[in-house]
Amino acid sequence: MTEAQTHQVTQLLIDWSNGDPSALDKLMPLIDAELRRLAHRYMSRERAGHTLQTTALVNEAFLRLVNRKNLQWQNRAHFFGLAAQVMRTILVDHARSHASVKRGGGARNLELDEALVVSQQKASEVIALDEALKQLAVIDPRQSRIVELRFFGGLTVEEAAEVLQVSPVTIKREWSTAKAWLYRELAK
Repeated sequence: MTEAQTHQVTQLLIDWSNGDPSALDKLMPLIDAELRRLAHRYMSRERAGHTLQTTALVNEAFLRLVNRKNLQWQNRAHFFGLAAQVMRTILVDHARSHASVKRGGGARNLELDEALVVSQQKASEVIALDEALKQLAVIDPRQSRIVELRFFGGLTVEEAAEVLQVSPVTIKREWSTAKAWLYRELAK
């Protein structure tokens, strides 16, 4: 997204928050394209015929974001940061609904990959990751948020830095630390 588009999205979000319904109509194509890009990162490695398609993930995330009441959008980063949380919830819910074993039963070690997609084989891994992220949030909320933004939201280092208003170097350092912590926790 260009800098001009970023500012346009921010202004449209603010206008929409202030009650301008026409802003949402202008905003939808810009947000849709970006959400599709994020969702496509997950789904690009999945097998053909997977039950959760990119379009379904985008539509569900968009509906959940649009239906939030009394939310004052601050800027583009705020919107896509929340989009990452929503996508995480959708993916975890999807994994839980497709898990054939009880939580943790038969789970394998999780390969942390920035482009995780949910399949039946990985459902228990996504659930285990979600539980570990909840534990990490108690210890270090920012590291948990970084994992959520990068792993579930598909954001780049620079995009995550924008959302959290920290430097890309901080994101890289804390991303590495969080991955190491998660590997250790998931290996238990």
